[in-house]
Amino acid sequence: MASYQIEFKSSALKELERLPRQIVPRAIAAIRGLAENPYPQGVKKLAGFERTYRVRVGEYRILYEIHDNRLIIEIIRVKHRKDVYKR
Repeated sequence: MASYQIEFKSSALKELERLPRQIVPRAIAAIRGLAENPYPQGVKKLAGFERTYRVRVGEYRILYEIHDNRLIIEIIRVKHRKDVYKR
């Protein structure tokens, strides 16, 4: 299986920088793991979206899109579970 390339929306990078210090290493490890396995244990597909998924990191969620045809994973949001689904 080929490795995926990870890309961030600029807003997702800002959200990652604002996370509590103890969560950041776990979130980065989860994101790096997506490059090898975009469908890890515990992943959920979001209803109403064609290729958007979420993975849990404690009380935080990482929302991402998988572009299989280009082998790219785009990180969309990284926020606390109470705020991540709000627009």
